[in-house]
Amino acid sequence: MSTLDVRADVSIDALPPTLTVREAFDFDVAIVGLGYVGLPTALAYFAAGSRVLALDASPKRLRVIASRAADLIDSDRGRLEDALRTPKGFRLTTDATELSRAAAVIVCVPTPVDHQQVPDLVPLRAACATVVAAARPGQLIMLTSTTYVGCTHDLVEEPLRARGLHIGSDVFVTFSAERIDPGNIGIAQEAVPRVVGGATPQCEEEGARLLSRYAARVHRVSSLATAEMTKLLENTFRAVNIALANEFADICGALDVPITEVIEAASTKPYGFMAFYPGPGVGGHCIPCDPHYLLWQLRALRVDAGVITQAMTRIAARPGRVVDRVRDVLGRAGKGTLGARVLVVGVTYKPDVSDLRESPALEIIDGLLDLGAEVQYVDTHAPHVDLASGRARDSLADPGVFHPDVVLVHTRHQDADLTWIEADAVVLDGTYRSDDLVGRVLL
Repeated sequence: MSTLDVRADVSIDALPPTLTVREAFDFDVAIVGLGYVGLPTALAYFAAGSRVLALDASPKRLRVIASRAADLIDSDRGRLEDALRTPKGFRLTTDATELSRAAAVIVCVPTPVDHQQVPDLVPLRAACATVVAAARPGQLIMLTSTTYVGCTHDLVEEPLRARGLHIGSDVFVTFSAERIDPGNIGIAQEAVPRVVGGATPQCEEEGARLLSRYAARVHRVSSLATAEMTKLLENTFRAVNIALANEFADICGALDVPITEVIEAASTKPYGFMAFYPGPGVGGHCIPCDPHYLLWQLRALRVDAGVITQAMTRIAARPGRVVDRVRDVLGRAGKGTLGARVLVVGVTYKPDVSDLRESPALEIIDGLLDLGAEVQYVDTHAPHVDLASGRARDSLADPGVFHPDVVLVHTRHQDADLTWIEADAVVLDGTYRSDDLVGRVLL
């Protein structure tokens, strides 16, 4: 078989039955970390017929899951209900020693950055150390957390070798970055292709077989490093293009040209263009964080990445740009920022989720409070927020009684009721697409 053939997309039927160890293990797969990636992944494997051990270090998180209160799309809520009714097929635990009972272990823990945009590898190091300590012959270990190139080798492959385990025969080591879009009901998780690389050809084979238990397509690449870099390219591509869309929005604003109309017109080109839309900032775990893992690694190697660096700088500055725009809008209305009443509509990082990670709304609120504004918010998906400054806010039950000087539309959920906005209100549209609101102005 040629190299090209080996790297092609594969299905489970095309793979040899080398991982036939169900009878040697109590579970087919263990998921380490049950957050926005790990829990849907665990449920996908369960729905596909695998026996799942679902592990998280937080008893609180397990209580949330067991009480059916986890933030999930409707289809995953149904899967969770089925899973919790099948204790022999789906087990929640905080006990890491149970990992030895699973034929495959998938690490799905967060890989954040700190306030200096330096990768925080503490959760990933701890999870990998736990998995390595519990590893036993016959197991497959897969890392899915986005990280730097070489991380799987450093944190999984080499520690396993140090234990005396032979990679590719005793144990199998793979990397396959997650591709979950929280809140997206338009694309089923099973329909999203997965990319996998292995420490050895046999590791790659076993990784592809594991993913094919639920994924319709698996694309195999030649190494762990290639798979790791693939994820970094995916999210860096998005970061650069979002930064460009924001810049074009500012340019169009200066030239009095409607940016959304421009983007829609450009999108009619059937090749060479992909639509990205401007907004008040970028949140979530991926785009604000993942490119910094690449930049951090490149700085150590003294490799210049000017385009990426500039894009991430612009993304980090975007919430401050929104604060300045609120000041500008207030000034045009003859009001100062001190004492001004600002109401933020939606504070989660994207519509129809409860996820507040890296949400620009939190930085925007803090920035306006620092300038002396009176700031409140309304969001049915986030009843309470804790700000980086130590301040906190609760969502208003009746935003109509606040009588804001400016309404900033940050995130617009499908169920958002904005009928309380008065006809003469000043509305700053951070979504660029709320053209049904009377009297709106754009960022």
